Amino acid sequence: MTGAEASESAAAQAANGESATLDAGQLREALAEAQQLASSHKDQYLLAVAEIENVRKRAQRDVENASRYGLEKFAVELLPVLDSLQLAVSNAARADAKSLAEGQAATLKLLVKAFERLNIRQINPEGEPFDPERHEAVMARESATAEPNAVLQVVQPGFELGGRLLRPARVIVARAPV
Repeated sequence: MTGAEASESAAAQAANGESATLDAGQLREALAEAQQLASSHKDQYLLAVAEIENVRKRAQRDVENASRYGLEKFAVELLPVLDSLQLAVSNAARADAKSLAEGQAATLKLLVKAFERLNIRQINPEGEPFDPERHEAVMARESATAEPNAVLQVVQPGFELGGRLLRPARVIVARAPV
């Protein structure tokens, strides 16, 4: 008989007017079962607490690793750009203007490819409607050919990382002629 069954039995006996007394053996048995059940629940509780702590530590480690290795990927992508710039600086004294320009173009190409691999996209909104969420107007200029509030010229392109704005595009916006 479990502790709960013993309690129910005693309550039923009392309700029926019978003696609600149980002998000492039944009480010891009910107490032992209740203690065993409490011990089992305590063990389950401690196991759950330990599991939650392990999940918390694992999640913290995963966040730290993602941050560390995310930055590592970025650095690895930029190393060829650094190498190219160092080569250009070391050879600048003995190179002619044409080879310097070619080296700069090659370095820029390396940087653009690194940005593509890192999912960094350039925002060049020329001709598009002005969007204050993605563009920063530095000037408004009258235009008879462009729609009012259209981007006439991009002064400095903006950039997005995975759809998140890193820097707004700085633009000149069209306004209606006066």
